[in-house]
Amino acid sequence: MARKARMDTIIDAVGNTPMVRLHNVARETPDVKVYLKLEYMNPGGSVKDRPALRMMQDAIADGRLTKDKTLIDATSGNTGVAYSIFGAALGYRVALVMPANVSQARKDIAHAFGTELIYSDPMEGSDGAIRHCRELVGKEPGKYFYSDQYKNPSNPLAHYHGTGAEILEQVGDELTHFVTGLGTSGTMMGVTRRLHEHSRKIVCIAAQPAEALHGLEGLKHMDSSLVPEIYDAGLPDEHMAVGTDDGWDMADRLAEEEGLHLGHSAGANVHAAVEIARRIGKGCVVTIAADRGDRYFAPMRWEKQYEW
Repeated sequence: MARKARMDTIIDAVGNTPMVRLHNVARETPDVKVYLKLEYMNPGGSVKDRPALRMMQDAIADGRLTKDKTLIDATSGNTGVAYSIFGAALGYRVALVMPANVSQARKDIAHAFGTELIYSDPMEGSDGAIRHCRELVGKEPGKYFYSDQYKNPSNPLAHYHGTGAEILEQVGDELTHFVTGLGTSGTMMGVTRRLHEHSRKIVCIAAQPAEALHGLEGLKHMDSSLVPEIYDAGLPDEHMAVGTDDGWDMADRLAEEEGLHLGHSAGANVHAAVEIARRIGKGCVVTIAADRGDRYFAPMRWEKQYEW
């Protein structure tokens, strides 16, 4: 489905993102088409626009989110930016709990929409933000609607009805493999459920950081993290690990060879997709460009060792 040329509100701009074929970083496997779905073309600049909007709309519809409550959630940045945009557009207050060391760009963007920012311990990463958010809600449950993207079924449903359906519409007849990284796991869970309903077998592969201490912001090393309640480890057909250097190096290659300046989670996704292409020799692989590279500072190389 093509994007509308005229829209009633900014929320109508969510979804229907394009795909681009990666010719250069995948040139060693010419018989495998590798496609990147450009989720940074959502109005909030990331794949997280889809679940943030769905979680808000579902909560408004059933009365959990009302104008006298503040939506609160833990986020490493992108979901928070989306909440902030849609909160402003729909007229709801938003508070975000995020590690103090998320990129300044994300902090500034969320703050620009009038969002309240609450910082958690940077050394505890996204899990620390979750724990701090739960503490705040526990102290004042009547003040907040806790969206809880790690538990909320509307998160994967946004990708089941949106991202997954669009992928089938765009390349369904030739798609053989789908791969994406695990954060909340909403993209992987929702898209996989949709693709598994296809008449042909489509292999869905979950990627995650190879190490507990990593530099792939937004992705989770599940064995050492608070596991999201929406995550089902048995749903993907395969699992694979991606090193921090692999994700960062591929992000550099995407900028230099494809003209795509993307975040490091997208770099990790594409690294995984290219590895799959090498393995299968013939087919079609789709992965996700979760956000743009301008969401990040350019840290010194040694900072890759730390979880953001």
